[in-house]
Amino acid sequence: MKRKSFIRTIAAGSLGAVVWEPEVAKAGNVAKPKKVLMKVGCQSGGTSIENLEFKARHGVYNLDGGAPKTIPGKGWDLEDSLRKKEACEKYGISLDAYHFPLASSGIDRAEYPNIMLGKSPERDREIEILQQMIQVAGKTGIKVLNYNTTILPVLRTGKFTDPKRGNAIYSVWNYEEALKQNHPKTVAGDVSIDQMFERITYLLDRILPVAKEYKVKMANHIADPPTPVGYRGITRWNSPDVFKGIQRFAKLYDSEYHGFNLCLGSVAEGLKDPKTEILPIIKWVGERNQIFNIHMRNIKGGWNNFQEVYPDNGDMNFLHVVRALRDVGYSGMVMPDHVPHHAATGSDLQAFSFCYGYIKGLIQTVSDEAA
Repeated sequence: MKRKSFIRTIAAGSLGAVVWEPEVAKAGNVAKPKKVLMKVGCQSGGTSIENLEFKARHGVYNLDGGAPKTIPGKGWDLEDSLRKKEACEKYGISLDAYHFPLASSGIDRAEYPNIMLGKSPERDREIEILQQMIQVAGKTGIKVLNYNTTILPVLRTGKFTDPKRGNAIYSVWNYEEALKQNHPKTVAGDVSIDQMFERITYLLDRILPVAKEYKVKMANHIADPPTPVGYRGITRWNSPDVFKGIQRFAKLYDSEYHGFNLCLGSVAEGLKDPKTEILPIIKWVGERNQIFNIHMRNIKGGWNNFQEVYPDNGDMNFLHVVRALRDVGYSGMVMPDHVPHHAATGSDLQAFSFCYGYIKGLIQTVSDEAA
């Protein structure tokens, strides 16, 4: 054994670690970890000078820039989109994604409600506008459009203050508490899971060909949180079995432009044991090359009862998660998503700063394993 390898092996043994060695890998006993292709990104703050400088100071050079200006009745303003791209490039930042205006705010506040209401011919005109937006994204060089196909909004039932983290405030979802709050149905009324998929398919049949033409990946975010069947009249497309819902959606199309904004927090919210159950989901979706974006949000709890916490104090081990993303060849952004709050001025930016450094540290760790 070469001296360098011998020293590294002894050091690894003393630390209880596993270190890849060329000699061992050549013997076929240990596979060399794959090259790390992912990078830290973010979807908050837009493309203002203030935000771009904030991102660059924290080593965030890949961005979801929100969205360009909308021309009423037409779609996105191409000139404004190109200006956003140019503004990012001045700071060495790559404008990789936009928010498609199919948001998580729910049908009652939706900008284009008729798509998920399944209402024709109104939805056809809305889809024409979305098609134009895909074209603008492609002409700008945007690689990914993040979107939602939801009727209910993001659901939470309260807050929890954590004295062990400086009285940070976590958002909470508890299904039993939600039933007590007795919120009404939406304007959509009752919608089954099959109706949800019919409406999703109607949309994607019409926008995926445009996405393919302009080489823009459509990244769907699952409904947050997964809920029991028929909650407030709605069965979400990823409920009540979140993995089965993900698989059903993934198999709708055999297209490199059809996939997920895979929010780890939202997926974990539908699991009984997020720490172990999240890894096979990443493997399954990742091996199909359908992970287009990652929201790295941790939780304590799971199905029907959870708190949104910091990345380091939840139930999922994000070192294992980032290794899993590396091993499936994921090459997109890893973003902080929902962060804990606090009454102090600037606390949200502080939380995002913590998350950027945490994610960058994880990526560097798994990169060194592949060196």
